[in-house]
Amino acid sequence: MVYSFLDVLAGIAGPGIIANIGAGAAVSEEGISIEPIEDKNTMQIGADGRGQHNMIASDACTVTIRLLKTSPVNALLMAAFEFQSSSSSFWGRNVLTVVNPQTGDITTVQAAAFKKRPALTYAKEAGMNEWVFDAIKVNSVLGIGTPEV
Repeated sequence: MVYSFLDVLAGIAGPGIIANIGAGAAVSEEGISIEPIEDKNTMQIGADGRGQHNMIASDACTVTIRLLKTSPVNALLMAAFEFQSSSSSFWGRNVLTVVNPQTGDITTVQAAAFKKRPALTYAKEAGMNEWVFDAIKVNSVLGIGTPEV
C-alpha cells in the first residue's frame, strides 16, 4: 500500500471563492483534518444497571486546513472570509471536498462557515496559517486503498 499527499484532491467552493486546498496549494506538513464535533453515541445506565444507547443525529464537524505562510491560497481564503462576513446571506454556505482517488476516500463537507480569522504569527520561521471551519454536515466514504502488487 502507498499513500502520498500528492494524490489528495481538495477544494472549497462558496460565496466569493473557488480554490484548490489540496496538493499544489502549499499545504503544510500537518495537512487537512476533518473531525466530528461530538460523539455519535451516548449511553445511559439506570440505577438498576440496565442501560440505553442514544444515537446522536448530528453529522457536524470541524475542518482545519493548514497552509504554509507563503501559500497564495491564504489570500484567497482571507478575501472570502471578508466577503462572506459582510452579510449573513453569504455565511455558512461553503462546500469542501477531499478526495484521494488512489485510496478511494471521498469526503464532502456542507454548510461550512469560517470559525474565525487565522492567528497570524511572525517568527524566526514562517510557519503556517490554520483555517478552521465549522460545518453542519459531513459525509465520508473510506476506500479500500491501493491494491497490493
